Amino acid sequence: MKQSIQIGGAFVGLIVGAGFASGQEIMQYFTSFGIWGIVGAFIATIAFGFIGMTLAQLGTDLQTTSHKDVIYLIGGRYVGFILDFLITFFLFGVAVVMFAGAGSTFSQMFNVNPMIGSLIMIVATILTLMLNVKNIINIIAVVTPYLLGIIFIVLAYSIFTADLTFSEQNSIAQQQASAAPNWLLGALLYVSYNIAAGAAMLIVMGGTVKDRKVAGRGGIIGGILLGLLILLINFAMLLKIDVVGGVDMPTLQLANQIHPAVGMLMSVALLGMMYNTAVGMFYAFAVRFVAPEHKYFKPSIIGIGLAGFAASLIGFTTLVGKVYSTMGYLGFVLILAVIIAWVRKLRSSKA
Repeated sequence: MKQSIQIGGAFVGLIVGAGFASGQEIMQYFTSFGIWGIVGAFIATIAFGFIGMTLAQLGTDLQTTSHKDVIYLIGGRYVGFILDFLITFFLFGVAVVMFAGAGSTFSQMFNVNPMIGSLIMIVATILTLMLNVKNIINIIAVVTPYLLGIIFIVLAYSIFTADLTFSEQNSIAQQQASAAPNWLLGALLYVSYNIAAGAAMLIVMGGTVKDRKVAGRGGIIGGILLGLLILLINFAMLLKIDVVGGVDMPTLQLANQIHPAVGMLMSVALLGMMYNTAVGMFYAFAVRFVAPEHKYFKPSIIGIGLAGFAASLIGFTTLVGKVYSTMGYLGFVLILAVIIAWVRKLRSSKA
């Protein structure tokens, strides 16, 4: 069970990056739909658990160190090639969003140039990637409980200090910018682009254990924890929508309202989750092209980091709204392939 919890915690750590923990993603895909966003969060929870279980088990079945083998297995020669290209592109794109998010956090909390925050995050990511994959999983998993604790504090504050009626909250929420035309598509897009981004590292994590039941439980645990976080953050922001509407880092805004010390703790949590996601995405991206033991692995990491820094200058909120929504639509292809692979596995097991 320990391994399952570790995989589940690492899964959450991968997905809960800058946009998730900051509240920016939740705002655009759930809170902006008011009460229907809560329904969407429950749907997202179920989808995360099922797809997380399936991907982790596929990684275990093949004992793979890269997502490539699994993707070609579930997609075949041609669809597999397309999925491989999309996932590889997504890995880089999400890491770039993490760097931009670090810049926004440093800017909002410490009033420094966003470029400095982005550069600090890139250096930390590059240094971490000198470790092996099991050490990376341990680092990613350990930050998740800390974030949950901070989110519970922010939620409690929102519940006891809400000034508006629910009708007013719902009305203001629906005036916020949305990344999808309706709540159901918003929930599905949210799952789709997060799975597209996290699939590669989740597959690699599944490959570190030999028991597919252990890997599957890890995927389910991670999915449930993700759903819980979505619900908590969404509910907290809905209650205080008059405070967080229109800001880059909504949860940081709430934390600062409680007390500057809580704001500082939230900043650490945000930076920790951005770091988690950046490390996971960059590692999975790099090993797609260069094996970790290869002599060119470390130089490649540095080159990719510099490219990511340049791309992060576009800006955090812009990247969340544009990059993620595009990833979501394309990620539906991956989810369909995963479901087909699961049905095939179920049929072969019965046979």
